[in-house]
Amino acid sequence: SNLNINDVLGNYSLTLIDALDTLAVMGNSSEFQKAVKLVIDTVSFDKDSTVQVFEATIRVLGSLLSAHIIITDTRQPFGDMTIKDYDNELLHMAHDLAVRLLPAFENTKTGIPYPRVNLKKGVPPNSNNETCTAGAGSLLVEFGILSRLLGDSTFEWVARRAVKALWNLRSNHTGLLGNVVNIQTGHWVGKQSGLGAGSDSFYEYLLKSYILFGEREDLEMFNDAYRSIQNHLRRGREACNEGEGDPPLYVNVNMFTGQLMNTWIDSLQAFFPGLQVLIGDVEDAICLHAFYYAIWKRYGALPERYNWQLQAPDVPFYPLRPELVESTYLLYQATKNPFYLHVGMDILQSLEKYTKAKCGYATLHHVVEKTKEDRMESFFLSETCKYLYLLFDEENPVHKSGNKYMFTTEGHIVSVDKRFRDSLWQDTLPGEEDSTEKIKSNELKAVNFSSNCNRVPDERRYLLPLKSNYMRQIDRMVGLI
Repeated sequence: SNLNINDVLGNYSLTLIDALDTLAVMGNSSEFQKAVKLVIDTVSFDKDSTVQVFEATIRVLGSLLSAHIIITDTRQPFGDMTIKDYDNELLHMAHDLAVRLLPAFENTKTGIPYPRVNLKKGVPPNSNNETCTAGAGSLLVEFGILSRLLGDSTFEWVARRAVKALWNLRSNHTGLLGNVVNIQTGHWVGKQSGLGAGSDSFYEYLLKSYILFGEREDLEMFNDAYRSIQNHLRRGREACNEGEGDPPLYVNVNMFTGQLMNTWIDSLQAFFPGLQVLIGDVEDAICLHAFYYAIWKRYGALPERYNWQLQAPDVPFYPLRPELVESTYLLYQATKNPFYLHVGMDILQSLEKYTKAKCGYATLHHVVEKTKEDRMESFFLSETCKYLYLLFDEENPVHKSGNKYMFTTEGHIVSVDKRFRDSLWQDTLPGEEDSTEKIKSNELKAVNFSSNCNRVPDERRYLLPLKSNYMRQIDRMVGLI
């Protein structure tokens, strides 16, 4: 009856599956091959388990697809990750799982999916009609990859329809979306607009879907969303590294009015600097990352919610989340400033000191008291460890092979591949013939931002990314000094 744990775990070897491509990225072919065989031989989705559609998609479906792509890559950049007599089993398993998730998209008046589905019986009777924006609107990368590998448009079609449905419900006045919606009426139940829980990966996947599939409408939606975020969620001085005023901060507001709703931010928002790096808004990313890092320095972890007005945690646990590490890794890749290696070292030492347990690493129940919970989320191995490893492994094939890679919201690695750019169907949604218009990769531009990645000059590489007076200002803001 513990929803917090059980509808994520799903009784299908979650951690084993979620960690597959981490083994490959670390170059451990024998363990990768062993783990893949174990999955093929022992995992079945024909189970009377009720799971979250979102978590099953990003943790399980995404990992199966990533591992399949790694096994079948003719170049084998990570070493020999091939499986003897491999017959696309992981792709077939991914297909089987996705078909079991499809009932979530049926019988909803809006096309926005139910949040939970039973893998054997479909949508449970008396199901909740409310879902969060991130949960319903962050399925397009995995469903799109599956559709394009199979040549079956069904999966991408339902995921894209859900994104469009949510997008069309945004506020006419602010352009913002709320965080909880009724899937039958399209009525916003949660009117909070922010970058954290309930919203985060919706924005991430607008951009990442564009990067992978090249659909112009995905980029246009992202640019519109980013403009609204900058106009209504961003507080503080205009420029990150110059001028007077408070450090930039993204707050939670009412989606219809843009008015501040509360004074906390959550740890999931720490992904946003990484997304800003992908769009080229590196200066703003530097500033926002510094704020989360200051909170980490204070507690040796990121509390799930931190109240910036009270300078104290609102929700004090830390479940080994990867978002700060992810942004640190992407900022290091963009700037090559050794400062971010020190940040990674700091995070690594905190994890070793406070979370290491006899068998794995434990969720911190309370970041101040450092008490532990008997729980290690699967994303610790699929994301936190992977991003830390890649941060320090300059020679990794991810960086050296000449292949272009993208990470899903669960940290699964996918090659940015021409075959994902070619959809085998003309229009993704009926009656929208222009939706297949592609954008050349050099057309990717962010809108309404303060700088660009090519503006971070070489001479700044060995200085603090943020001027020391601004660093101190942030440290004061979180009660470090």
